[in-house]
Amino acid sequence: MTIPVKPGARQAKPKIAKDFQDHLAALEERGLVVRVDRPINKDTELHPLARWQFQGALPEDERRAFLFTNVVGSDGRKYDMPVVAGALAASPEIYALGMGVALDDIGSAWLKAIHNPIPPVTVNHGACQEVVITGDALRAPDGGLKALPVPISTPGFDAAPYLTATICITKDPETGIRNMGTYRGQLKATDRLGVRMASRLGGAGGYLHWQKYQKLKQPMPVAIVIGCAPAIFFTGPQKLAVDFDEMGVAGALIALPDGLMVASRLSSDLNGDTLAAFLPQIFGKVTQCTKELRMGELNNLSFTVGNVPWKIFRVNAIFFAAFGRAGEALPGVQLAALAGELDHRAK
Repeated sequence: MTIPVKPGARQAKPKIAKDFQDHLAALEERGLVVRVDRPINKDTELHPLARWQFQGALPEDERRAFLFTNVVGSDGRKYDMPVVAGALAASPEIYALGMGVALDDIGSAWLKAIHNPIPPVTVNHGACQEVVITGDALRAPDGGLKALPVPISTPGFDAAPYLTATICITKDPETGIRNMGTYRGQLKATDRLGVRMASRLGGAGGYLHWQKYQKLKQPMPVAIVIGCAPAIFFTGPQKLAVDFDEMGVAGALIALPDGLMVASRLSSDLNGDTLAAFLPQIFGKVTQCTKELRMGELNNLSFTVGNVPWKIFRVNAIFFAAFGRAGEALPGVQLAALAGELDHRAK
């Protein structure tokens, strides 16, 4: 059912959420959450149910976040934690609420944060470390990553469950500058993820850090964060300069007086760059490259740039789509460069 809307809630001035729980409560207060309490199969039902509102041409102001409180798997397992879909950017209203600003002020809020970053401070512990799972518990048959109710995004097409709403934190081994990126992670074992760090030509910031660690012949420490405050999550996919510490931008968005707290207990390799307000989080080290299996319903890509057709076959998990407004030209130069790069990789 949809949570009833309190009188005047949709018109109330938004307030920045300091964590995801605050954000979800604000969405519920405004009637922007559909709560589903009956059993929902994460492997066959969850994502398709949430996706209908986009595929069915529902007006943006009618889109909602979905809160699934009774999540099960195809193997009959019942999970002890809920799953939320669409709570970050299902509509402009939901996105603006996560930013804590009016819809018209989103751009200026980003510019202000980028020009006035607030660096994080270090603390000895954080809420995200109240439960720490290590060692044999990670490798137990139903332990580690398998304990998380990670949905299958496109049932019948995906090779495995994927984490899709992540913040992957890495650090440049030469400069110490951190990068936060949103990269999907394929569950390969209870203690192993395959993370794709290639969201831009030449590789994303995390991939560039990985190349440096390869030259040093060292594994790369990485923290993968799930369920953080929306304003922090929004910083991950922003295309900022690779030498720009994005944690400072996130801190400025939330406008904490002392910046973001970071916890220093899990690993000295990251110098405490594990954000205290984030729950849960996965810490590990990238040690090798692996082939990523299929995700999504496409196995080839076709589009036209400058009247020249491009077709890339069997791209596996590299999928791009170009969308534009009616009557407006697509960015031909950028698309041609992208097509050439994908064509080269496909061969």
